[in-house]
Amino acid sequence: MERMIGVIGGSGVYEIAGLEDARWQAVESPWGTPSDEILVGTLDGVKMAFLPRHGRGHYLSPTTVPYRANIDAMKRLGVTEIVSVSACGSFREDMAPGDFVVVDQFIDRTFAREKSFFGTGCVAHASVAHPVCGRLSAACLQACRDEGITVHVGGTYLAMEGPQFSTLAESKLYRENWGCDVIGMTNMPEAKLAREAEICYASIAMVTDYDCWHPDHDAVDVGDIVKTLTGNADKARAMIARLPALTGPYEPCEKGCDRALDYAILTAPEKRDPALLAKLDAVAGRVLNG
Repeated sequence: MERMIGVIGGSGVYEIAGLEDARWQAVESPWGTPSDEILVGTLDGVKMAFLPRHGRGHYLSPTTVPYRANIDAMKRLGVTEIVSVSACGSFREDMAPGDFVVVDQFIDRTFAREKSFFGTGCVAHASVAHPVCGRLSAACLQACRDEGITVHVGGTYLAMEGPQFSTLAESKLYRENWGCDVIGMTNMPEAKLAREAEICYASIAMVTDYDCWHPDHDAVDVGDIVKTLTGNADKARAMIARLPALTGPYEPCEKGCDRALDYAILTAPEKRDPALLAKLDAVAGRVLNG
């Protein structure tokens, strides 16, 4: 299998610099219309695919991002790994605005989104105990360090529904009682869906603010966030440019991300819904047709 690195860019990150033979490609998905066309090309000889999560022009809210269509479209293109880049707030003094965090855990507090490709007619339970790929995360970490970006190893990301920011009570709960490190609105159900699609996934959270818990920053100022976003986006593009040299040729995932459905599907073959199976042709074709 040929390696293809997919990047899903969040607020402020709308392209990959330096792509050769770059073109925007429409990808149809039975799960709906993706956020946008996908920018495909090669970088240092490695195939790359970039999808702006909120669409060019940032017209999709965190709740209305078509997460299932986005992941399915990446799978159909042949993406083998996804690097998620997204803005976040920080619950830790040492994770300052402008810093990056290589996320390794999530708490999902979203409630208005479709979170699985599976359901009635084909039931599956994929493990997300360790929701990111350690090998891919390590490559992202090294790319950040090589670029001189202040980066933190590991962190728990609280995914909230939005679009409003947290109340002070919520911010204190997530920080003091739940031990979360950063907060954002878009990595769930994205990470869960990537696991169901058997795609390695890594999350790079770019800190823009201290949420509202910090006594010296007791409200989230959107103006300040936008300024930090601009600097973060430049650093994110530089980090992404280093990834092809770090990942090497494609090899089966040592963590098993690309085999996540081996024992996940429980519905007996004779009870499976043909209509749902047809929609699962890209996401679960390996196990359904094997």
